[in-house]
Amino acid sequence: MTTAPLDDKSRSRGRPREFDKDAALDKAVCVFSERGYNAASISELTEAMELTAGSVYKAFKDKRGIFLAAFDRYRVVRRGLLDERLDGVKTGRDKIREILRFYVASSHGDIGRRGCLVVGSANELAIFDDEAAKRVAAAFAANEELLLDLIRLGQSDGSIAKTLDAVAAARTLLCLTSGMRVLGKTGRREEDMTAVADAAMRLLD
Repeated sequence: MTTAPLDDKSRSRGRPREFDKDAALDKAVCVFSERGYNAASISELTEAMELTAGSVYKAFKDKRGIFLAAFDRYRVVRRGLLDERLDGVKTGRDKIREILRFYVASSHGDIGRRGCLVVGSANELAIFDDEAAKRVAAAFAANEELLLDLIRLGQSDGSIAKTLDAVAAARTLLCLTSGMRVLGKTGRREEDMTAVADAAMRLLD
């Protein structure tokens, strides 16, 4: 757990209290994912994070600082959840199937409507904010690299055809999974997204 000191008004007997920075950032992620960077206000963020404005400014300086920290936290959490799902899955093909199921779970219902912070940031910030653009590019590059590694693993273990263009297939799956998160914002059903994942698996035949 990462902690940060609260502002002076919240100190007890001269000793600063601490708040759970990761938990606060998880709440900020929800606000930015649902509202977008520009629409999210400091008051909405402080209310969601359950912190005073002074605490937020002291820990993150400004809204942009909150966003960049939340973006990094989002990537860490999402990758951790994905790694848990992939743990114990044997073949490259089955690992890719599990990734697609992971995206199905994130692309319908309330989670789907909340949206993806990476995809949303690509649409809203990447053109205007160099630092945000670097983070978005790094996130997509990491996802593409993972998909490529798993396709090559599948080609090595025999679960994916060796004749498949691994680079093109990885990029196609990256576009598809990102698109699933966009469609998830529109309230798609789980069965809709499952059908997309099933079709994506056939690209590996």
